[in-house]
Amino acid sequence: MRDRTRTRMMVETVPGLDGLTAEMTAWRRDLHAHPETAFEEERTSDFVAEKLQSFGLEVHRGLAKTGVVAVLRNGEGPSVAFRADMDALHIHEETNLPHSSRNPGRMHACGHDGHTAMLLGAARYLTENPVFQGSIAFVFQPAEENEGGGRVMVEEGLFERFPVERVFGMHNWPGLEVGRIALRPGPIMAAYDIFELTLTGRGTHAAMPHLGTDTILAGSQIVSAFQTIPSRSVHPVDAAVVSVTQFHAGDTWNVLPATSVLRGTVRTFRPEVQDMVERRMGELASAIAGANGVEADFRYERRYPSTVNSAGETELARRAAVRVVGEGAVDLDPMPSMGAEDFSFMLQKRPGCYIWVGAGPSDHGRNLHSPHYDFNDALLPIGVSYWVRLAETLMPKAA
Repeated sequence: MRDRTRTRMMVETVPGLDGLTAEMTAWRRDLHAHPETAFEEERTSDFVAEKLQSFGLEVHRGLAKTGVVAVLRNGEGPSVAFRADMDALHIHEETNLPHSSRNPGRMHACGHDGHTAMLLGAARYLTENPVFQGSIAFVFQPAEENEGGGRVMVEEGLFERFPVERVFGMHNWPGLEVGRIALRPGPIMAAYDIFELTLTGRGTHAAMPHLGTDTILAGSQIVSAFQTIPSRSVHPVDAAVVSVTQFHAGDTWNVLPATSVLRGTVRTFRPEVQDMVERRMGELASAIAGANGVEADFRYERRYPSTVNSAGETELARRAAVRVVGEGAVDLDPMPSMGAEDFSFMLQKRPGCYIWVGAGPSDHGRNLHSPHYDFNDALLPIGVSYWVRLAETLMPKAA
């Protein structure tokens, strides 16, 4: 098995990180042991706020209920925001590590504990080494998983209260080698939508199907028809995913149920494709249900927009990344992910860039949202160094 702590030889972290890395590791593992899910990050929020206050920063709380924003000011200059997510997932952890979850059914299975620790480390380092002129808002966001905490922070006035010019985010990325960073202008993560289709017919004895209308048969046909949308309605050079993830119907062996419910998710990159997929799903559901003599109630909900990096800010992020991992370890054209990110709401309001930081192999269940996942602590000094170099790239040097 490969050593997950080994980083690439080209990595050049900022000086003086030894003690801070040890502290970040302790912070990260404490957060990992006490995971909290969307809008319930009370202990996490307290932990983050107390650390930031101990650094001497100006700390604000209450946005999106458990959000925390700290501001570091150092003279006149640009104003930027660096963001980390804090929430965990509803997953039962199976790592059996000493710092594994103490909250049953909740787990930091996506690395938000590490993202939080890295941004806390950057806040401390930059406070102690104010090498720039300007101000940084360190944004610790709740509820990234499914519930749109980024949207709520924006709606509750994040950028009115903290009028930054640019915003930046990062995510650890299993499958990308430690010591590599990936970023690209344009879409890097997909839009995330959900749907629910309720089919209503006449239930009947399974031995007498002619006396009823079969919602399971109609639903099965619709599941297959939905898969024709990406292959026959979407332009071949565009991307779309339609996944039916739930099919609920019936309670026993010998009854055709009067109701069947289908649920799932849709992923796209371009708004035009998103519009078309929603329309075609509704058309197919209605037509197939009608042909089978059942009624269709189709509900489509747009959760997260596509995460779209602006070109200028991506170039600035690239320069900072090169200073940390070297030119050859920065991938400027990674394949975009059909996963989604509510950092997209912040990018809709301010130009910015979202990057992936290599987390090492994803085998043996070490992928995101796995019950066997644990954040790779070797990333901590890399993440802090990126934030520090990004601050230096974005803002003039202190006098």
